[in-house]
Amino acid sequence: MIIVIAGATATGKTELGIKLAKILNGEVISADSMMIYKYMDIGTAKPTPEEMDGIPHYIIDVVLPSENFSVKDYVQHFDKAVKEIEEKGKIPIVVGGTWLYIQTALYGLSEAPESNWELREKLYSLDNRVLYEKLREVDPYYASKIHVNDKRRIVRALEVYELTGKPFSSFFQGFENPKYNFIGFNLVRDRDELIERIKLRVEKMFKKGLVKEVEKLIDMGFKESITAMQAIGYKEILPYLDKKISLEDAKSSIIENTKDFAKRQLRTFKSKTKFENLNLSHINMNDALKIIETKLKEETYGVSTR
Repeated sequence: MIIVIAGATATGKTELGIKLAKILNGEVISADSMMIYKYMDIGTAKPTPEEMDGIPHYIIDVVLPSENFSVKDYVQHFDKAVKEIEEKGKIPIVVGGTWLYIQTALYGLSEAPESNWELREKLYSLDNRVLYEKLREVDPYYASKIHVNDKRRIVRALEVYELTGKPFSSFFQGFENPKYNFIGFNLVRDRDELIERIKLRVEKMFKKGLVKEVEKLIDMGFKESITAMQAIGYKEILPYLDKKISLEDAKSSIIENTKDFAKRQLRTFKSKTKFENLNLSHINMNDALKIIETKLKEETYGVSTR
């Protein structure tokens, strides 16, 4: 049995996952598309060793910010992590807000065609916004999940469309039978509470040294990384370092972009019928743990514990 804790940013998934792992003798598998990058710790809200509290975390710090990491790569890491955790006699607890990772890890990944480097080179020569508008025409679902400046993923999606005539998102949808026996939860909070948590999180990031972290990444040569530096919390710092905006403006941009991102995540997870859509917004963390424990017992033993 795998437990999945999904939901928008700043809802408290990381904390809940760690507490649940403590209670149920589990280990955590991250389902966050930015925590895979090394040296990107503060801006991604990556849990510190102290916050992990002795609970092993998988699929964190996997690649450099300049390296590619596909959904296929994620699934391979995921399958390996599940095997390792279960061999220890423990419960895998998946925690994250990247639906594409969660969906493909649980339901499998249809094989998209191999890269066509001639076509890819042609696409890369075009402007980001031109490519993005084309993607919105042929695959609006996938376009809504990625940033306009995420050129690598835009190019890959258009490449697949040109080669197959089918939207890239079609290779990630339509799964009926999961690969794993799992129970999933969508952790949500009241809108005003979530906004306040986002503001507090951003303030904490700056106090912990977000600006210095971005400066370090630039010094290491990662400024031009195609995907990673589009992460919220990083791209907003760049114009500040170039003296184009104030630090307060950078902070405000991070807050607003995080709020917009959370809205998109909320819409995504709300629409997913694969998950038990438990509303945990108006109960404290201890109550959330009790509900999940109860549901897990029902699923495992086939009897109600109410």
